[in-house]
Amino acid sequence: MIAPVSETPTAADRRRWARYLVDERAEARVYRELATRKSGEEREILLALVEAERRHEAHWLSLLGGEPAKLPGPGMRTRALAWMARRFGTIFVLALAQNAEGRSPYDAERFATPAMRADEKIHHEVVRGLAARGRRRLSGTFRAAVFGANDGLVSNLALVMGIGATGVAPQFVLFSGVAGLLAGALSMGAGEFVSVKSQRELLTSTEPSAYADDVLPDLDLDANELALVYRTRGLTSAAAIERARTVLEAARAAAPGDRDRAGLGSAEQHEIVGGAWGAAASSFLFFASGAIIPVVPWLFGLSGLAAVLLALVLVGAALLATGALVGLLSGAPPLRRALRQLAIGFGAAAVTYALGLLFGVSAA
Repeated sequence: MIAPVSETPTAADRRRWARYLVDERAEARVYRELATRKSGEEREILLALVEAERRHEAHWLSLLGGEPAKLPGPGMRTRALAWMARRFGTIFVLALAQNAEGRSPYDAERFATPAMRADEKIHHEVVRGLAARGRRRLSGTFRAAVFGANDGLVSNLALVMGIGATGVAPQFVLFSGVAGLLAGALSMGAGEFVSVKSQRELLTSTEPSAYADDVLPDLDLDANELALVYRTRGLTSAAAIERARTVLEAARAAAPGDRDRAGLGSAEQHEIVGGAWGAAASSFLFFASGAIIPVVPWLFGLSGLAAVLLALVLVGAALLATGALVGLLSGAPPLRRALRQLAIGFGAAAVTYALGLLFGVSAA
């Protein structure tokens, strides 16, 4: 339904409607492009979003009285989403789309219907859910890679800044940076392996097991021991008994080799945690890749202020990139996360540089 118009639309109103029209069409193309890469439920959800965008498109077309002779180009945001949808992974596009859906202009648009305003807010939650699936699939290995690179950047920048400020020879700064790279990468890799391995073992010990699946057909339902299992998992007494009855019937009807499908076990994979070896390797490699950047000026023979400034420029660009990536994947504003990462990294470097100057003066 078209929102009632109590006044004659101005030229500005019609230009705004035309902008909404092209943006709705562009967003529909983004979701349609993403749907071509998916199958099953995710494809159906994305195509349903396409249909919703078409409803909004029809609303603005009705207000405009049909297809305008001339339309503006899509906004920069929707053009960027369309470009990324054709070239990059779904998770990155959905993360950006989540931010975009959270900034709907219809809340302050008097010609948008209440249903359209509600649609936009629900779209934000739908896209958030789809993006969350992708984030889970990235697992702990990707997390270890991103944060390993960031740790390498910050820790080795702070190290070479602090050592360089003491006034030692450039070769000593270089050796210190390389030593910091190796020590930090080994420490990060070992720590990530222990952390992820321990977390997986903890989750395995607390999740349901298939220990008793093979004896399920021999249980006496009236004794209700199986119901006790489900009560420990949070079900009420009545719900636990009903669940136990269903499981026992399925187990007795199943062939012996298929009984584990009906029983107590859980085949859940700890996809959020990831694998210990993969997390350790990615943490080691990405810490090293981040830690080498502050050392680059000294590797090429620079020293003094020139080396410090180049190191700050290189590390600053890398910190902005990793911060934006973390923000993007978490559904937060990428620029804000990038600037926060830059401030933290440069703040750590400033502290160690000041300490290095202090110790250099003291030693002199």
